[in-house]
Amino acid sequence: MAPRDHTITLLGKPGCHLCEDARAIIERVAGELGVPWVERDITESDEDMRAYGEMIPVTLIDGVQHDFWRVDENRLRTALAT
Repeated sequence: MAPRDHTITLLGKPGCHLCEDARAIIERVAGELGVPWVERDITESDEDMRAYGEMIPVTLIDGVQHDFWRVDENRLRTALAT
C-alpha cells in the first residue's frame, strides 16, 4: 500500500497537551506523505470514553490502534510505508 492509501485517526479531547503534541506530528507526517487524517473528540462518545479515556492520545491507522500517549514519528512513518 502507498502511504496515501492509509487513513490516520487521532483520538483525543480538549485541553490535552499530549494530544496537541500528537496532532503536530500527525499533521507534519500526513502532510508530507499525502495521508488523509481525522481527529475525533472522545468526549463526544461514551463508547470512546470507556475504551480510550485513560490512553489518549490514541493513534489509529486504518481503524487499528497504532500508538497511545505519545506518537513516535519514525514508527508512524514506518507503519504508513507498509
